[in-house]
Amino acid sequence: MALKNDGTVWTWGNNSYGQLGNGSYNNSIFPIQVPGLTGVTAIAGGYSHSIALKNDGTVWTWGYNNYGQLGDGTTTNRTTPVQVSGLNGVIITAIAGGRLHTVALKSDGTVWTWGYNYYGQLGDGTTTNKTNPVQVLGLTGVTSIAGGSYHTIALKNDGTVRTWGYNYYGQLGDGTTTNRTTPVNAIGLTGMIAIAGGYYHTIALKNDGTVWTWGSNSNGQLGDGTTIKKSTPVQVPGLMGVTAIAGGYYHTIALKNDGTVWAWGDNTFGQLGDGTTTNRSTPVQVSGLTGATAIAGGYYHTIALKNDGTVRTWGYNYYGQLGDGTTTNRTTPVQVSGLTGVTAIASGYAHSIALKNDDTVRTWGYNWYSQLGNNVKGYRESPAWVLGKSQTATLPGTTGSFIKIASGFSHTIALKNDSTIWTWGSNSYGQLGDGTTIDKSSPVQVPGLTGITAIAGGGSHTIALMNDGTVWTWGSNGYGQLGDGTYTNRTTPVQVPGLTGVTAIAAGNYHTIALKNDGAVRTWGYNNNGQLGDGTTTNKTTPVQVLGLTGVTSIAGGYGHTIALKNDDTVWTWGYNSNGQLGDGTTTNKSTPVQVPGLTGITAITSRYSHTIALKNDGTVWTWGDNYYGQLGDGTTTQKVTPVQVPGLTGVT
Repeated sequence: MALKNDGTVWTWGNNSYGQLGNGSYNNSIFPIQVPGLTGVTAIAGGYSHSIALKNDGTVWTWGYNNYGQLGDGTTTNRTTPVQVSGLNGVIITAIAGGRLHTVALKSDGTVWTWGYNYYGQLGDGTTTNKTNPVQVLGLTGVTSIAGGSYHTIALKNDGTVRTWGYNYYGQLGDGTTTNRTTPVNAIGLTGMIAIAGGYYHTIALKNDGTVWTWGSNSNGQLGDGTTIKKSTPVQVPGLMGVTAIAGGYYHTIALKNDGTVWAWGDNTFGQLGDGTTTNRSTPVQVSGLTGATAIAGGYYHTIALKNDGTVRTWGYNYYGQLGDGTTTNRTTPVQVSGLTGVTAIASGYAHSIALKNDDTVRTWGYNWYSQLGNNVKGYRESPAWVLGKSQTATLPGTTGSFIKIASGFSHTIALKNDSTIWTWGSNSYGQLGDGTTIDKSSPVQVPGLTGITAIAGGGSHTIALMNDGTVWTWGSNGYGQLGDGTYTNRTTPVQVPGLTGVTAIAAGNYHTIALKNDGAVRTWGYNNNGQLGDGTTTNKTTPVQVLGLTGVTSIAGGYGHTIALKNDDTVWTWGYNSNGQLGDGTTTNKSTPVQVPGLTGITAITSRYSHTIALKNDGTVWTWGDNYYGQLGDGTTTQKVTPVQVPGLTGVT
């Protein structure tokens, strides 16, 4: 399954239950679009059912439904998408699929599940199947979800992991092999930023780029060099710089920050992509694949999305799930035929799904349960359309001139000369502030805000400074980055309570920074790396003062670190420091400000992700931190833990 950047979904492979969503039961060895399904922002797959999240926060499913996993109140298979009932008026922000159950994350941080529940994988305290969504008991503050075969995983906003369901192999990570019908804590895990589930094993990604695994290990899928199961998390040795993880049936996949893909575990059908069919108990690099931006794992096949919008697949291909027009297994990556403009990918047991940049869905592969969504049964070796409804965004008339711009991860903010704010782009968390969660391809005005003097963008949240010194925020709030005392996402602006006299604002990915007129700095939001500067690593939902810092004249935010310029022209930093972005000569995180040594006469500061930039009063530019892509401009690709001058650059103002 693949999601294109036009919002369409494409599927291929096994279609015995209609899981390709094209109205048939025919398998497909080429990607087919799920007809009529547009405005899709996320996709997921179960054993033989498919799930799509639309930009209006609704969830649509198709394919196998014997246990109620489609959530439409029935156990009838569907060859085209149906809306999940019982979620009306509820904004869903993420979806995941288990083998025979489905998981959804609400904007308030609660988790909802439906489908097969024999092992307690729905987390509602029972083992009764559900054909409509039920809430997971006692679980709040969740930011990410994943499904194993018969167990479920949730990542909380404090960086810990909760699990429930089947536990025979220790896949819940609680040190036992006892099934759980309500969430338990995976032992010893902190600072986690992503989770994934295999058939009987679990994977977690830490904020330092390391990978941790637990559960079944019969094929080496834990990557620890053994084939012994683990009931508590173990680190995958020798694997660093990982940005994404995925789990197959008995294999595991990791995407590194250099665009390479690494895999380990079962390789019977070539699903590790290393040109062999030999199992691996430690990571091996997928042959000939670079520029990858996303990964997904089927039971015995693997999918990667490249930075050019094309899709690569490898492994088992009996049902055409590789989408290359054949049913031949592949031990190295092949390109999915005729599919471009893809923005997201997902996989089921033996079918694949793609979302395109026109918000349509393509599917291919196994279709016995109509999981291809194309209104027919049978395999598809190429992408088919998914049936559904279309949505459009409107462009309101604009007048006047834009005077300031800012951006988040995938949305844009502009301030006009009449002090109004206009936004466009991704809106999954309400970061556009227009009262919806519908993406916009043209500017919309943020209602109710006037007198704005400054704007800033976090990862998926937005900040505005009013001319009365108050701060207003909206969008994603999973870590408290809106500062309103809650973890609730907001689709319209809310005022940060108790904060006045602000003269400047800035944002990191999940945290927010404000400079007051007394030269002190206030911060709030995600704090796992100390980026709030209050001497702790505890998230804050309301502003706290940065310790020991006065006389500040300018502020900036990186992905997980914060920078301040003082009135004596010195620079101070705190937070995440794995790449040396604090510039203090170490790679140790700091929860209170430290001075960047040897750097004086600074007039301006800024940051992008994991590197920092400073402008001196002599017109020279100095940089430090991550340098993998040469972003420090010093002629190397070596990270720097102290400032270096950008050679040949002078007279900068």
